[in-house]
Amino acid sequence: MTRKVAFLFLGETLLIPHLYPIVEALVAIAPDLPVELWVSTSMHEALLGAWVRDAEMTTVRIRRAPGFRSVAGYADGRNPPLPAKLPMLIRLAPYLARTAVVVCAEQTSLWLPAMLPLRTRFIDTFHGAGSMMARGHWRRRAGWRTLVAAERDRGALIEGGDDPARIITTGYVKAGFRQRTPPARLFADAKPIIVYNPHWQAHRSSWWRWGPEIVERILADGRFNLIFAPHQRLVERAPAVSAFVASLEGRSGVHCDLDSFAMVDGSYTAAADLYLGDTSSQVVEYLMRPRPCVFLNALDADWQGDASYAMWEAGEVVETLATLIPAIERAPTRHADYIPFQDRFVREALGDVSGDAPDRAARVVVAALRR
Repeated sequence: MTRKVAFLFLGETLLIPHLYPIVEALVAIAPDLPVELWVSTSMHEALLGAWVRDAEMTTVRIRRAPGFRSVAGYADGRNPPLPAKLPMLIRLAPYLARTAVVVCAEQTSLWLPAMLPLRTRFIDTFHGAGSMMARGHWRRRAGWRTLVAAERDRGALIEGGDDPARIITTGYVKAGFRQRTPPARLFADAKPIIVYNPHWQAHRSSWWRWGPEIVERILADGRFNLIFAPHQRLVERAPAVSAFVASLEGRSGVHCDLDSFAMVDGSYTAAADLYLGDTSSQVVEYLMRPRPCVFLNALDADWQGDASYAMWEAGEVVETLATLIPAIERAPTRHADYIPFQDRFVREALGDVSGDAPDRAARVVVAALRR
């Protein structure tokens, strides 16, 4: 078995910012260690390859996984059509069996240590902002270590039967992701930026009842720049969104995005001065740096005391469209009232967001090399 580390970039683009910062941190603390980045498509290859070359990381090698797919027209980092993952993993297993440590950001790759007698140590790092869905699956326990952002996640896994020694709290790795789109490239002027981020499920979203009117009211007001960047799955549930976005083309003060890499890398939540949304978990990432929020109760939810709406304590809740612009106007001056909740909310959901999490994760990788 070779003393090297493999990172698996085989899945959706949203996984990349949860994994790549660990690559950078590992190269910084172990500059002579061979590192392989296994990729499933030409989009992954181009995106990661450019970052590796720009950083002159000579010990890092991009490798095409068996079943690698070349895709055209995805240079902007849009989610490409992916090869079937399980057949790819089966064919990749002989290569990984000769690798000391494998790092992944999704559960599917853990079928390998769960089903095969590998000596390779698998390290799984959680992705997502504060969600515990399916995190207790038994195949996760086949990994050598599981990295979680917050103590809340660690406690939940231990309560579900995980060995406490296996679960390590690192903080939020994505907070250390550096390859974001600068705000200056989005708008020509310096007006305050609002990001509108409606949920993709109709029973939780403001889009179906209020969405287009929200956009039009903000643009008509003229005092703000608007990023309209809903969840990527909104288009499949509401195909008319594409036509609506096309109708906004050429209008000043609005930047629309339905599927680029900036949708998942944190660019828009980092650039915004105010978050406008309903129940999307992206508000958690936005609040890594506490800022004003306005929430949209388009469905007349009885939300107070309901855990599904816990984030609505982070800002004013709009009950009618007539109060939208006044709430946006008030948000900066009222923000101080919400800062204590915002700080506590992010700390519980994401743990440390200082940017040090990738270094902590990389040190776990180095420890795994010591047999």
